[in-house]
Amino acid sequence: MSRPPAPLPSALGGEFSCSAASAIGISAKRMRARDLETPFRGVRRRVPPAGDGAATDAADHTPLAADRALERRVRADARAYALIMGPGSFFCGRTAAVLFGIGIGHGDELEVGVIAPARAPRRRGIRGRQWAPSHVEVTEVAGLRVSTPASTWAMLARESDVAELVRAGDGFVRVPRGPGRHPMPLDRLATPEELASAASAGRRVGAARLAEALTLIRVGSMSPLETDCRLVLTAAGLPEPVLDVEIRDRAGRLVGIADAAWPDYRVLAEVEGDHHRTSRRQWVRDIERHAALTALGFDVVRLTSAHIRHPRPAAVSLVGDALRRRGWSPQA
Repeated sequence: MSRPPAPLPSALGGEFSCSAASAIGISAKRMRARDLETPFRGVRRRVPPAGDGAATDAADHTPLAADRALERRVRADARAYALIMGPGSFFCGRTAAVLFGIGIGHGDELEVGVIAPARAPRRRGIRGRQWAPSHVEVTEVAGLRVSTPASTWAMLARESDVAELVRAGDGFVRVPRGPGRHPMPLDRLATPEELASAASAGRRVGAARLAEALTLIRVGSMSPLETDCRLVLTAAGLPEPVLDVEIRDRAGRLVGIADAAWPDYRVLAEVEGDHHRTSRRQWVRDIERHAALTALGFDVVRLTSAHIRHPRPAAVSLVGDALRRRGWSPQA
């Protein structure tokens, strides 16, 4: 039986450059040991132990778990590459979006940008991008250099369709809620005005898609599924809902926050991701909230991805029927 590798100094951290390890006496042979992996040439990363969060998510096939696993992978790879990233380089595009917590697809390569006339990096696992100075501003997130939220959103137009731009845009302008479910507008990533400014900062690929997406982005959508729901309903001719609406009882106590509401007709739509099904605690809360909202006189329509992301989305008839029961008509 082979002997286990000698422990590495904890000061090296979870990922480290080979040059940093060599500088403190770690041999090249030790850096080839089985307890280390090579995310990029010149970088080593400790292999995570079995049973960590990645293993848990691997056994969980829900969309939420997949999003978390993707974000964790991108963050880990970005931390590793940052150790050898050239001066002036920054994470951009889809990689930056994931680092900001935006739910968007991401391939195996990290997107790394530079500002012209610098040359984009070329390396295995890296997709180099060169950007015009007017197209990018750079900030820092968790110690990583990234394009700003507004710049990142505009960059997505190179490869994204309008629907994906709206989903991402909704995510960037979303106002999070903190303790007591109070809105925290200062903590949002960007404002609609900042997105519009980035979109108009010089000629770029996808400018027409950005312009169309800007007309459809709304503050208050808390997930890509909620965005898709709104787009499906309005495309079918239903009235546009008010988003992220606080519902209070007659004493002023908060009963719930509706994903979408039509206050004039006292109709609410609750868009339920898969965690509403897989979490027993969430399931019980949903039942209690639904009963409380119904008691206040609301017609509550509960929707899942099956009702929304379908060639013939049932969400249209379910919400439309509820609105008609409460007096709405297409001519209203």
